[in-house]
Amino acid sequence: MTAAFPGQERAKHMGELKRGDRRWDVYVETLPDGDLGAVRGRIHFVGAGQDRHHMTGWVFLEPTDRDIYERFGEFSAVELWHFLEGLDGI
Repeated sequence: MTAAFPGQERAKHMGELKRGDRRWDVYVETLPDGDLGAVRGRIHFVGAGQDRHHMTGWVFLEPTDRDIYERFGEFSAVELWHFLEGLDGI
């Protein structure tokens, strides 16, 4: 089971990244923005068995949660690794 992280109750598990012995569970958290009538989204990387957590800023702003999940699906694994490397310094 993945360790809890802030915003987990609003997050959807999108899959995992693997490279060598490292494995990260990837989540997208969404949060409605009533002022804009849209939904914000950010990506969480939770290190499996490492008790490590990194997250992006609010990188998505779309009309619905579904639109955010579709946009997330446009990222390749390589692009997600770039996000994580930028956050983790690995």
